[in-house]
Amino acid sequence: MIATLSQYSVLCLSSAMGIYAMAFVFFAIDLARRASLADGESNEVVQEAERVASAAAADRGASGKATIASGRTATLSRIGTRVEDEVHRAPERSTTLRIGFSLTLLAFVLHLAATVLRGVAAGRVPWANMYEFSMTGTLIIIGVFLVVQLRWDLRFLGAFITGLVLVLLGVATVNYYVAVVPLPPALQSYWLVIHVLVAILGTAFFALGFALSVTQLLQARRETAGDSPRSLLSFLRTLPSSATLENLAYRVTIIGFILWTFTLIAGAVWAEKAWGRYWGWDTKEVWTFIIWTIYAGYIHARATRGWRGTPSAWLAIVGFAAVMFNFGVVNVFFKGLHAYSGLDTGM
Repeated sequence: MIATLSQYSVLCLSSAMGIYAMAFVFFAIDLARRASLADGESNEVVQEAERVASAAAADRGASGKATIASGRTATLSRIGTRVEDEVHRAPERSTTLRIGFSLTLLAFVLHLAATVLRGVAAGRVPWANMYEFSMTGTLIIIGVFLVVQLRWDLRFLGAFITGLVLVLLGVATVNYYVAVVPLPPALQSYWLVIHVLVAILGTAFFALGFALSVTQLLQARRETAGDSPRSLLSFLRTLPSSATLENLAYRVTIIGFILWTFTLIAGAVWAEKAWGRYWGWDTKEVWTFIIWTIYAGYIHARATRGWRGTPSAWLAIVGFAAVMFNFGVVNVFFKGLHAYSGLDTGM
């Protein structure tokens, strides 16, 4: 029975990964379509400006020059307004974006089924080793991405989020997969549900903040360098400004920081119950605190005038890199009381 449920879990997860890959393709096509839209509108602006310039050259009078200059300004302003309208309407009219989002939702359902089946097969929560943590963690990342659409339209991050989830799931299924076995004694506690689940939720919000911060850096680079025809970054013209992206990244990262703070506190309480001390400078404890410190620095930097913009975005990226290092390197290569990856014990 356990083996059968575990096999169904793997099947559902493999199916979800296939659909995530399809969603990634449609999200990527949407970004390409945005680039074409931006290039097309830019060409129209240039053509209109050239027509106005030609008309100006034909008129030699001073009053004519003033009229033409006024007409040129009005024309560029009118076209610029139309470009902005196109930017705001583009996501609503994009069939590829809607298909990508629908596929992501379908993959999420299969992903959820895979996670639930794994938990039922194990008779416990499905996040007791690195494979299960990866499966549940990526599920929550997608879940957070879907839920925040109720507040902000961040579907333009679809290719980034589905691509990240595909990489993490691919690494987990190839390198971290382990059979279902009972929990070791140290993990047989209700704190496993509270402490680890909150850590997963915090990681999901950090991942979304990471995606927004990377997009912010690209947008800031485009805004500084200016638009150029057929640029690889031309699709960014259809996305929010770097300042807006920075504010969105800050908001979701704040949520992640609050959850991570609770993770740190809950971990200390669990450590006292399991090992008789709140803090023992275990490798995992140290890295959890390092991550907390980086994000605390990020939040402080946002309150400091000189650290807004690009510097704060890099701090958010470094913070998420530390989260990934904590999971992928510390769990595997550093030994300690938190060595529950399952890779050495055959979990």
